Amino acid sequence: MAKKSIVNRNLKRLKTVNKYAARRAEIVSILRDAGSDIEAKASARDLLQKLPRNASPVRLRQRCTLTGRPRGVFSKFGLGRIKLREIAMRGEIPGLIKASW
Repeated sequence: MAKKSIVNRNLKRLKTVNKYAARRAEIVSILRDAGSDIEAKASARDLLQKLPRNASPVRLRQRCTLTGRPRGVFSKFGLGRIKLREIAMRGEIPGLIKASW
């Protein structure tokens, strides 16, 4: 089980990313537009730098929803490998069976 403070920090970052997502997308579209002039791109870059650090989606960490484990997380299920195996062995995930050959 991960520390609660770390899990809560990630949730706080997720809220910040969602809050600034539209503004960030608007600024990035100006930067990627080939028709924008140099001054517009420079001002957009300044606006992007003024956004909070935690507004960047790169700072998010994918974690297991049950345990908060940061590594070995299957994005399709949102579970860590250990919990995924436990739940699959109990047959609680439809269509997921143990491989054998």
